[in-house]
Amino acid sequence: MKELQSVAYTAKATATGGREGSAKSNDGRLDVALSTPKGLGGNDGEGTNPEQLFAAGYAACFIGALRLVAGKAGVTLPEDTHINSEVSIGPIDDGFGIAVKLAVSVGDLDKETAQSLVDQAHQVCPYSNATRGNIKVELSVI
Repeated sequence: MKELQSVAYTAKATATGGREGSAKSNDGRLDVALSTPKGLGGNDGEGTNPEQLFAAGYAACFIGALRLVAGKAGVTLPEDTHINSEVSIGPIDDGFGIAVKLAVSVGDLDKETAQSLVDQAHQVCPYSNATRGNIKVELSVI
């Protein structure tokens, strides 16, 4: 396990009620109701769920890593750069696990450059580093 050399930022949040509860950040910027999707036996209520939050967080973080490596390579990412992320959940031998797909769109940037940047971003992204070797992560350039 690699330890942080220093702490740049710490996010703090509190969840109550599990998948049928709520989650709030300590600064009040995040305040969401949670509900369980039908696929997991829930009522598919109005709230979000941990998988959606993870999908959004991973995609946003990966774009940050992509910007970092693109900047170091002298490449300007298009304004419309975006990631369509999917986080799937299902049973594994000893409980439940997740799998991730990140489909990266970098506009008209050539595919070879885009793929190289995506591969480099996958090496520096905190979410990628946290999940590497633990879950399946599929990356594609669209």
